[in-house]
Amino acid sequence: MQDSRIVRRRRTMTRFLRRVGHRLRRLFTAYVSPLGWAVAVLAVTALATFAILGWHELLAMATAYLLMLFAAILMSLGNTSFSASIDVSDRRVTVGDTVQVRVAIDNPGNTPTASARGDLPIGDNHERFTIPMLAAGQSRQTDVEFTAMARAVLPVGPLSIRKGDPFGLVRHEKRLVDRIQVFIHPPTVTLNTLNAGIQRDLEGQPSGEIVDDDLDFYGLREYEPGDDVRNVHWLSSAKIGSLMIRQYEATRRTDTAMGISVNPDDYTDAQEFELAVSIHASIGVQCLLQNRPLTAHAGDEHTTPRNATAFLDSCSAIEPNLDDNPNLAQGTLEYAADASFYYFTVGRLKDVDEIKHMALALPRSATCVVLQAAVGQQRAIRRFPNFTLATVGDLNDLPMIMGVLS
Repeated sequence: MQDSRIVRRRRTMTRFLRRVGHRLRRLFTAYVSPLGWAVAVLAVTALATFAILGWHELLAMATAYLLMLFAAILMSLGNTSFSASIDVSDRRVTVGDTVQVRVAIDNPGNTPTASARGDLPIGDNHERFTIPMLAAGQSRQTDVEFTAMARAVLPVGPLSIRKGDPFGLVRHEKRLVDRIQVFIHPPTVTLNTLNAGIQRDLEGQPSGEIVDDDLDFYGLREYEPGDDVRNVHWLSSAKIGSLMIRQYEATRRTDTAMGISVNPDDYTDAQEFELAVSIHASIGVQCLLQNRPLTAHAGDEHTTPRNATAFLDSCSAIEPNLDDNPNLAQGTLEYAADASFYYFTVGRLKDVDEIKHMALALPRSATCVVLQAAVGQQRAIRRFPNFTLATVGDLNDLPMIMGVLS
């Protein structure tokens, strides 16, 4: 019992010392950089050594270091009571689009501000610009432009200002605006209506195809030899004097589940991975445009988007993951066990035997299509007992492939 109390006290003391150390580091580095502290230590050391040895060179060194620190302190002083805002031309763009970032900096005070430097992180890059002296109530606008080169959820900001010396000895930093996110969506292609599905579903949607037996009544036609007499509309037949057969508009189940392999080992390179994401996104968008309930699975992320924009936002955040479950069906079935249609997108290095094993876990009443991204390969469709495998060598091949499958 006593040992456990000692352990708890030690842990409490350790946490306290860590907090104190963290606050001291922040205190000592908030305004003076490590280089500034190094210069200060050199100045004190040179003065102390001069007092012992009497070398005038050491006095000159100490004087130079002290002058540098004094000048750095003077250059870091001044009114920096700015207010600012960040605005982007569009928070949702596609790869290749140009994004305009507008930075507005104001002086809300009654006294002029000093000049400073602005720092705006855009992803891993930093856009730095000069903020001149602003009179009371004056504002300045800076425009930054960049091209969305790759799919991502790109953080823009936080905007901060910095005032100090050119050597970085002393600095005064202040954060003005928090970061905002720009969703860079993957390229997609427009697909024709996806009519593939399972007929005779109470919750299905009309497909435009006229059949002799379904749930959505369409009209009547004359009897032809071989027609099922159970579909004869006897009342209309009696009025017209000839047998009339009911016709129906085929309905199809609309609930769809999608999965994409995010294991980079399934792809030859990053370009092929991006092609897979674009295939995944294009099919999902078309499902949502047709008001199909959709469940999307990518790695550890499972979403049920309500509209195409939300789905594309989630596609922007898809990243490779070596720990991804190779059996896509296993993760998808946890959230969509009774879907009528399953789309899986994989890379060309995904083994066909693995795909066969994956398809065996799906409901037999469901339809499964596996799309294999293979940059530069000819488009192709192969049919297996439990699934259909389509090879997509270019994103523009997808509409034709889906047209054949529908």
